[in-house]
Amino acid sequence: MELRQLRYFVRVVELGSMGRAARELGLVPSALSQQISRLEGELATRLLQRTATGVIPTDAGLAFWRQAQMALRHADNAAVAAREARLSGAVSVGFAPSTASLLARPFVAAMQERYPDVRLHLVESLSGHLAGMLNARLLDLAVLFQTESGRHWSVMPLLDEKLFVVARPGVVAGRQPLEPMNVTEAARLPLAMPSKNHGLRILVDAAFDRAGVDPGITLEIDGLTTLMDIVLAHPIATIQPGVAVGRLHDALCLYPLDAPYLHRRNVVTSVSDDELSPPALAARVVLADLMRSLVREGHWPGATIFES
Repeated sequence: MELRQLRYFVRVVELGSMGRAARELGLVPSALSQQISRLEGELATRLLQRTATGVIPTDAGLAFWRQAQMALRHADNAAVAAREARLSGAVSVGFAPSTASLLARPFVAAMQERYPDVRLHLVESLSGHLAGMLNARLLDLAVLFQTESGRHWSVMPLLDEKLFVVARPGVVAGRQPLEPMNVTEAARLPLAMPSKNHGLRILVDAAFDRAGVDPGITLEIDGLTTLMDIVLAHPIATIQPGVAVGRLHDALCLYPLDAPYLHRRNVVTSVSDDELSPPALAARVVLADLMRSLVREGHWPGATIFES
């Protein structure tokens, strides 16, 4: 039984509706229903009864709801006590450039608010380089886009990012911003992309191969800031997640790529839990909560929360 299941159940009972609770919790109704079913299966009893207007707790559900509220209060009090203990120490966290543009500032602010005595070391680099730093124990945790088998890592998939064709106005003729585009259409555009050893390029190349098209990649740039500046200044497009646009969001147009299999998974990856220091464990929780909040509040373009 997990604390999140208790929180889900309590909110469903409070609202009397699975759909309303799912919206407030940032979940799809089927995922919320699945979590409640797992809880009922573990307890071997029915907790909720469906009615014409929503759901109500059964007698067992009502009894469980009272105890769940108490358990959640105790858990929240424990979290407050832990924070008030003034956790101290150092933690190193790695971000890819596109992720750092969105996450770094609010993450630092959240850590300073909750754990002001924890010293942060932030590293911005390519996902593959960050993975190497994790293996060398030069980082405690990082947001990666792919993981390798056989590593002694703790892995937490958190969200999936849709990819977009990005260009300045007028480069993509006959199409309105945010109008979807398929992979074959994207291949006909002049493209600036990272080089072939870049994780995003590998993902996009696989999509072009799957569609049987030869893309018009005319420029390779390994550096997000330079790449986006070139796209802004020249009649050329690129393919990136929405967060890559960053400070240029008002000057560039985004066209979602219509390919269900083409997405970038963001995974909070750390050294194994038994190696993580208390500050690193706390930072991982803050980072995961922040990422989910940014998606739920609509601040992470094209991202959806990963549901296991």
